[in-house]
Formats: sequence, C-alpha cells, structure tokens
Amino acid sequence: MFAHWRNDLPASVVVLLVALPLCLGIAVGSNAPPLSGIIAGCIGGIVVGLLSRSALSVSGPAAGLTSIVVSALAVLPFEAFLMSVFLAGVFQIMLGFAKAGVIGDYVPNSVIKGMLAAIGIILVLKQIPHLLGRDADFEGDEAFLQLDQHNTFSELFYSIPDITPLAAIIGLTCLAVIVLFETDRLKGLAFLKFIPVPLIVVLIGVLLDRSLGGPIWFLQPDQRVDLPITSTRADVAALLTFPDTSALFNPQVWTVAVTLALVASLETLLSIEAVDKLDPLQRVTPTNRELKAQGVGNMISGLLGGLPITSVIVRSSANVQAGGRSRASTILHGWMLLGCVLLIPQVINLIPKSALAAILIFTGYKLARIALFKEFFARGWDQFIPFVVTIASILFLDLLKGVGVGLLVGLFYVVRSNFRSAIISVESGTDHLLRLRKDVSFLNKPLVKRYLEAIPPNTHLIIDVTRADFLDQDVVDGIDAFLQRAHLKNIQVDVQHIAGRPAHKLIDGLKSAPGVRIIANEEKRIPTF
Repeated sequence: MFAHWRNDLPASVVVLLVALPLCLGIAVGSNAPPLSGIIAGCIGGIVVGLLSRSALSVSGPAAGLTSIVVSALAVLPFEAFLMSVFLAGVFQIMLGFAKAGVIGDYVPNSVIKGMLAAIGIILVLKQIPHLLGRDADFEGDEAFLQLDQHNTFSELFYSIPDITPLAAIIGLTCLAVIVLFETDRLKGLAFLKFIPVPLIVVLIGVLLDRSLGGPIWFLQPDQRVDLPITSTRADVAALLTFPDTSALFNPQVWTVAVTLALVASLETLLSIEAVDKLDPLQRVTPTNRELKAQGVGNMISGLLGGLPITSVIVRSSANVQAGGRSRASTILHGWMLLGCVLLIPQVINLIPKSALAAILIFTGYKLARIALFKEFFARGWDQFIPFVVTIASILFLDLLKGVGVGLLVGLFYVVRSNFRSAIISVESGTDHLLRLRKDVSFLNKPLVKRYLEAIPPNTHLIIDVTRADFLDQDVVDGIDAFLQRAHLKNIQVDVQHIAGRPAHKLIDGLKSAPGVRIIANEEKRIPTF
C-alpha cells in the first residue's frame, strides 16, 4: 500500500488542506457541532480508506447530505440523529451484500463527466466570495439556494461591497502563486519541487496575514480556520458525542437512516464512477466492496459523534490532481486530520480561509477545464447535450436531481439513435431496399409505414429483416397490410428473413399475397474451434 509513498505523502497534504475547511464548513452548514465534521473526515480517511479497494477515492462528510441532516436535526436531538447515521451504515452494508453497487455502471460517460464539470463550476463560484473575504455561506456548500437566503450567483454580487482587503490580497496572491506553479513559471526553484504547492500557498497566506495585518487591514476571527482547541484528554472526551440507544424506538430515526443510506450510497457510487474515470491508471473500484466500506465508516462515525460519510468528488479529484497513486494518500490524510485536531489546532487556526479558497478554486478549474467542453462538443450533439444539461441541472438543482435529469436526456438520445438506426432505406432505379435491424418496436411503426407508402408503382421492393433481433407485432401487421395491396401498384415484394429465429416467427404468419415472396434464409453459424 505504501509502495508509492513519494507520490502519496504530498498528495495527502493537499487532500488535508482541501478537506479541512470542507469538514468544518459542512458541519456548520448542517447545524451540527463543528467537530462532527472533523470526526467524519478522520473516519472517512482512516477507516474507509483501509476497507475500500478504491485507489484514489477520498471519503468524508458530503455537502449533498446537508439538507437531509438539517431537516433531521430539526426534529431529532443530535444524539438520536447519530443513531440514524449508525443504522444508515448497517443498511449500506446490506446494500453491498445485495450487490447494489451495479447501479453506477448504468450512468453514461457524458453524465459522469458533466457531473465532474458541474462540481468544478460550483466550486469556483462558491469559493470566490470566500476568496474575497465574504464568509456568509458555509464552506463546501453546493446548493443553488443557500442558507443565507442568496443563491450561487447573487452571492457573487453581494461579495463586492463585503470585500475584506486583506482577505482579497491573500486570496488573489495565493491563486496567482498556484497558477505560476501550474504554468511552470517557478520551475527554476528546485527546492520547491519537493513541497506540495498547496502547502506553499497556505504558508504564504499565513505570512501575509501576520505581516500585513494591522489596525487598517485585518481578518475577522471567522475568516480563519476555527478548529476546537483541545489540550488534555478530558477536553477531547468532552467534545465527543455518543448516540442515544433509546432512539431505536423512534420511527423518525429509522426514516432518516433509510434516507441517508440511499442518498449516501447513490452519491458514493456516482463519485466512485467519476474518480475511476480520472484515475490515470484506469483502475476499477469494486463497488459492492465500497458500499460495505462506507457502511462500516458510517457505523463508526455515528458511534463517535460524526456526520454521515460518502465518497466525495472534490477531495478525490484533489487527490488525483496532486499525484496520489494508492489508498495510502487517503489514509494518511485521515491521520493528519486527526493530528491537527489533537496536536496543533492553534497552528491550523492561523490559516486564512481565503488561502484555502484559492486552492479549492484551482481544483474546481481543473475539473471544469475548457478542453473538456471542446472534447464533448467534438463528439456530437448526442454526447454534448446530455453533458451540458447535466451541468446546468446540477448547478440549479442538486447533484442527484441533476444526474437524474442528465440520465433522462441521455436515455432520450439512446432511444433516438436506436430508433433511427433500426431502419435503413436504399433505392437504385426501380429497386428499393427496406432493411430492419436490431430492435424494431412499435415506436418504429409510423416510420416503417411512411417508407412503405412512399414506394412508387412498378418497382421491386426487398424487405430485409435478417438482421432484426426483435420485431414488434404491430410492425409485422403494418408490413402485412402493405403486402395485401402492393399488387395494386404493381410492386413486386421479397421478404427475406432467417427461419427458426424466435424474433422472426411472426414473419411466417404473413398472409400470402399476389407478387409477394417470403424467402427464409438459413442462419450462418460461426465456426467453433
């Protein structure tokens, strides 16, 4: 597991810097104790990282579950909610044994890539206010309608009068440094090659804050990371919350548990599918094993006072971009996150949020790069439209609803493509060919009828169904009706099919008509060796 430590160690630092504000922000946005997000992040890294077989996926608290958690905490005490998280983990393990992981295989590539691009765009738009010093919305929010009564776009407008000069200077400087590293403008600084760029960015942010901060320019306490301070074991124990076992008899606890299990499992499967596509080594994650690993993680998170866990795209993509190669980066980031809380919370609390926002903005840009849009545009409308619709739907709705809309659009194009390719019409002089292939359903009946009615008099028509795997009764009835009156236009018709095929048995029932020949060909067998 640690064979690639030269890649995984720097990557784990990057994932830590991305996960830290998100764990805290999602907890605050969920109306839960801030430490519950950190606990979930630690367990997602250490426990799920050890049990999962995904090389690059990183788990932790997810913004997609925020609305569920907020609604649950409005009717349940936090201790009762933790029992729901524990039970959700049990249900996820059951889903893993039921082999529900296959669901992710049915999501088209255009929708998966659209989901990645949408998350990237949302990440950029949501982090711009934090970059400039406006922290009214919590870190990690992905919803279009925010808890502060603004939306993703209006928040940008309201950030202008709320700009904090020092936060903006820190954020823009850090973003410029990342871009310079990305474009190799600083490649001559050889000693920096062994330090992760996000760590350099964070150090620059802290130095700018300490050197420029004063009576005119300063950051508010909530514009820096705010980890709970623990100095003794008693402090740590006091911050932990444990589930209320008596809540097992509360029906609402079970309802929340089922909801969490289903939504968390779907988000995990989508994230795993996306991360596998980002993996430069093209490794495939066993999804049923992943559901079981997530289930164990949620059980432990619920027992220790943490939020529900899923595989998270933002952290996982940061891991990929940072050069992570194995599960070691995920596990190390979990241990580092735990060490930050227990050993150096005062140091971590020096980090400006605007510096972390710069890291997240660049992560989002890499997910939604322009080249990705050009790639799908070049593939054609049947790929580009589902891709763009998925992006827009996720941006204005949420992850699962957006993916659902993208799936429907993708399904439309699949049906449309199959509908068009099922029928081929060719003509040469007085000879006409109508070939039916693949699956010919009742949806194709109007098109078949239109082709047949367009055949001119005094011609020869071949209706070839030898390549059809399925023939609907309605389509065969329409052909039969045409055959009965074809002689009136002096049309000679040959119907070619393969005798013995189950799909072609309907052809044998065609009524004899003048000028019509039913030709039963023999199926060509592929020789076996």
